[in-house]
Amino acid sequence: MHIQEWLETVPALSVYLLVGVVIGLESLGIPLPGEIVLVSAAILAATQDHINPVVLGACASAGAIIGDSIGYLIGRKGGKPLLNWAGRKFPKHFGPDQVAMAESKFDKWGMWAVFFGRFVALLRIFAGPLSGVLKMPYWKFLIANVLGGIVWAGGTTALIYSVGIVAEQWLKRFSWLGLVAALLFGVASFIIMKRRAAKAAAEREVVEEAPVGATVD
Repeated sequence: MHIQEWLETVPALSVYLLVGVVIGLESLGIPLPGEIVLVSAAILAATQDHINPVVLGACASAGAIIGDSIGYLIGRKGGKPLLNWAGRKFPKHFGPDQVAMAESKFDKWGMWAVFFGRFVALLRIFAGPLSGVLKMPYWKFLIANVLGGIVWAGGTTALIYSVGIVAEQWLKRFSWLGLVAALLFGVASFIIMKRRAAKAAAEREVVEEAPVGATVD
């Protein structure tokens, strides 16, 4: 069966559920490729009439908001021991360097870190749990969570869907260019955040090693 014909048989409901669940779990704090799944689904919606982009964006937004809210509750209840446990299970995502970087962003930006963190792969899995651990007032978290979830999920869906419609002739056979671009974007975001995390860790070590009373340039 041709891939285009196979894609036409994919139930729309399964696409909506997949996107909502994956993004929800990622927002909850589980490292999953939520952005890649969302971009892929939006491309699919641009080439398949039975997949509604509005419903897709709504499911993605709902998954992001609900997942973040659950992550907040888990983080508030688990506290620092939760981050330590996550660091042992997922050292590449919740290691000391990554946690230090995320905490520095949250200390500096507060609820804006929740909003803008939605657009950065590494911070996206931290937003909910870390907000709970740091005991950010829930009303502040909720506002940033809802706005960030809608703008990121809805905006990404609308953007990719619009591009897909314009380039419909290229995407009729489900071109993998969109997936490759999404993957490269995700990898680039991860590398940038890794470098920032390493820099934050280095600065923390300098501060910790400095003699008492000494100033650090």
